[in-house]
This record gives sequence, C-alpha cells and structure tokens, in this order.
Amino acid sequence: MLTRGTTTARIAVLAGCVLVTALVLAVIPGHRGWFDIGVYYGTVRHWAATGQLYDYVRPGTAYGFTYPPFAAVCMLPMRLFGWHPAIAVGVVLSAAATALLLYWTVDPIARRRGWCRWYAFGLAACLFGLSNPVRDTFSFGQVNLLLVALVFADRQLTGSRFAHGRWRLLAGVGTGLAAAIKLTPALFIVHLLLTRRWRAAATATATALAATGAGFLIGPGVSRQFWTVTLWDTDRVGGFANMSNQSLQGLIARLGPQLPGRALWVAASLAVLAVWAHRLRRADASGDSLAAYSLTGIACCLVSPITWVHHLVWMLPALVVLADAALDRTRRRRGRLALCWLLQLVVSSGMVWLWRPDGRDLGTLLGGSAYALLTLGLLFATPIRPRPDGPGPDGPDRPEHPAAARLPRPAGRRPAPVG
Repeated sequence: MLTRGTTTARIAVLAGCVLVTALVLAVIPGHRGWFDIGVYYGTVRHWAATGQLYDYVRPGTAYGFTYPPFAAVCMLPMRLFGWHPAIAVGVVLSAAATALLLYWTVDPIARRRGWCRWYAFGLAACLFGLSNPVRDTFSFGQVNLLLVALVFADRQLTGSRFAHGRWRLLAGVGTGLAAAIKLTPALFIVHLLLTRRWRAAATATATALAATGAGFLIGPGVSRQFWTVTLWDTDRVGGFANMSNQSLQGLIARLGPQLPGRALWVAASLAVLAVWAHRLRRADASGDSLAAYSLTGIACCLVSPITWVHHLVWMLPALVVLADAALDRTRRRRGRLALCWLLQLVVSSGMVWLWRPDGRDLGTLLGGSAYALLTLGLLFATPIRPRPDGPGPDGPDRPEHPAAARLPRPAGRRPAPVG
C-alpha cells in the first residue's frame, strides 16, 4: 500500500519530468510549423474547388499531396474548420492516439511488474514525447500516430478479452484502414497471414479494398491518376538522400550515387523481409505479440523507399519491448539498461540533421543515418520472450499456438486461457 509520502514524492517527480519535457520541447530547434497539415488543409480545399487533387502544391514549396485518394476523403472534414482549429483537432487526435498506444504497451508491463500504473504511464509519456519521431509528428501535423493506433487496436482486438462475440469481427478493420490511408502499413496484412490469423487478414484486406473503392467512387479521376501516375513519381516526395529519409533506400543513397541504388535496395529489402518473417514467426510461436507487432513496424520503416523521421513512430514500440526485457533479473540486465538509455538519447537527439547528404565520410554514414542503423539493429536485437504478458493476444482465429503451449510457465501462475 502506498503511503501519502510516497504518492506525494511521485507526483513531485512526475511534475518535474513534465516541466522539463515541456521546456525542452519549447526551446529545442526543429519546429516544423505544421507543414504537413498545411498540405492536407490546402489539398482538400483545392480538391473541392477544382476537382483536382494531385496538382496542388503548397505555396512557396515543391510539395503536394502524396497519399491515396481515400486519405483525402478522410481529411475532407477539415473544410469545416479554420486553420488554427484544424491544427488543434490534429493535435488532440494525435495526443489521443499517443495515450492509447502508451496504455496498450506500457500499462500491461506496469501491471505485471506491480508498478504504480499512473506513474509509469506519466514517465513513459515524457520519454515518448521527447523522441524525435513523436516531436516531428506533432510539429508537422502528421497522421502517423493515428495509423499506429489503428493497427495496434487490431492487436488489442485479438486479445483474450475480445476473442469472442462482436469484437472478434472487427479485428483487421484498423489495419485495413491504415493500409488504405498510407500504403506502408499493408505489411501488417502480411503479418496477419504469416501468423495465421486468417479471419483478421481477410477482414483487413476487404477493408482496404472497400476503402480504396470508396476513393474511386468519390474521386474516380484522381484515383486513376494516383494509381497509374502519382504513385510511381518518386520525385514528388524529394530526394532519397535527404537526411530525413531514414530508410534502407536513404542509407544506400547517401553511400554514393555510383552505387546501383535500386538493385541494392531491392536486395537489401528482401534480406530484411526474410529476417523479419523469421523473427515474426518466432515471436508468434512464443506468444509475444508486442514483439511481433514491433518487428513488423520496424520492417515497414526499413523497406519503405521513403521513411521520414516522423514515420519512425512505428519503431518506438520496439524500445518498449527492449526496456521491458532490460528490467528482467538476468545477467544481461545492465547491458540492456545501458542500451535502452543510449537508444533513447539517440532517438531524442535529432542528430541526423548535423550532417549534409552530399557528405561521403564515415560521420555522414553513421551520424546522418543513425536512425536507419538503429532501426536495422532493432530488427535483430528486439527481444522475444515466452508469453511475457501472461494471457496475451493469441488470435481469435485459432487456439493458442502449439509451440507456445509447450513452453514452461512460471511457477505459481495459472495457465493462460486458450483463445
């Protein structure tokens, strides 16, 4: 039982962390001026006025709308708001998505370890907010956190609490919507197939196709333009060597223009996907769904041709998995804890902006591609443990994985319910 003094101390520590976080966010360089939400805001108004979607360019820039038409359909309600209310709505939605993600990933760890849940949630929120991908998502007015929340909502829907009844039918809807809004999350449909969640995979596929079809019905001309022309025009999103591009393609482009960039990227992406599929199956067999979803988020970041820094919110759940494993009482405890703090420092630093894309020295390779190298390292280093959260999400389409059923369970705990 907590004493009044313990509660007061925790409130004081958390208030101090919140204050420090707010001060850092207020003074740190790199505020993006709501650039991307400005693109969305201008695009939907231009579309409504002219019927054209992909010829809009934000004034004073070379950047326009790059998402599928269904994403623009989802953004049409922005026409109801003025500029500043639209920013406020975007911030509120991203904040709500952040709160859900922290609740889904951090709260189970706090409960299992017997921590004070609100205290753990608050400290994790501060660390989360300091990370460069989260800062950029809010500062650009991006949609990344909403997409991660949609996909992770499906992870929750395949948990034991929701394995039966009407909730079961919704598993896959979030993944399908995320894939229809931006193409990269479609890898999570492959995730569902590889982990044999057939019903959820079918639902996700049907949802993605239905949403894409809705885009065709509402904007047939712009849909044809996107799928036949705009999708393949990589010049619309900027150069691959841009320091903000922390994908494998970006890393390869910064190595030098003399390399066969496209062929090397395809080969590297296939290798990454092979490692991902192997580790995903291991995580699924172990019943470690958070590690499984984290590995898929990592693979999305690596194989996408363009992975801006704000896209790396898909990588952050892997840091939660690593931090949880670092707290286990093993011989690797100190090393993992030191690694966690180092990774948090790197991902919060914004260090990739200290180098120029035309540099060909070792510093540019290591520092300018630090986030890409970090993501690649997490593909191999993300821990996989046997059922770390007890009765975790075991998929509604099948009973507990046979390999997981054979794993030894901790003494003194009842077996997890099947399904």
